[in-house]
Amino acid sequence: MEKINIICVDDQREVLSAVLQDLSPLAAFFNIEDCESAIEALEVMDDLDAEGEYIALVISDHVMPEKTGVEFLTEISQERRFHQTKKILLTGQATHQDTIAAINRARVESYFEKPWKSEELLNMATTLITEYIFDSGIEYEPFQAILDQTVVLQRLR
Repeated sequence: MEKINIICVDDQREVLSAVLQDLSPLAAFFNIEDCESAIEALEVMDDLDAEGEYIALVISDHVMPEKTGVEFLTEISQERRFHQTKKILLTGQATHQDTIAAINRARVESYFEKPWKSEELLNMATTLITEYIFDSGIEYEPFQAILDQTVVLQRLR
């Protein structure tokens, strides 16, 4: 079975813990990495990629020291290795311009304002991971129990 990863990035540990808790139903099928900065996340992503693992989803805060979430997500969207990786921007402080930049430059698939609804974040993560699996040509059957069945049916048609 392929090793598929989710990367969660936020400089506030309590927010990061909340994201991890919300995504916990996915942990039986996917590896979930938590990082407290964009720099740390890039290092983890490089290591996972070097080991031949997949990075299906990155969930990032926007306002962080050293590099904003939009800058970070833009950087990974321009990396050929992570071209298929899905991205969620999670923030309470982004401006209208930040949001536009996230969509246009970082190709963010989804945007959540803090505080978010746990079920909505989990559902979106599940949908995006399902899309990633099909987009990347990964065998979906081992993950079928956790995938978004609507997306699976659409992709199999």
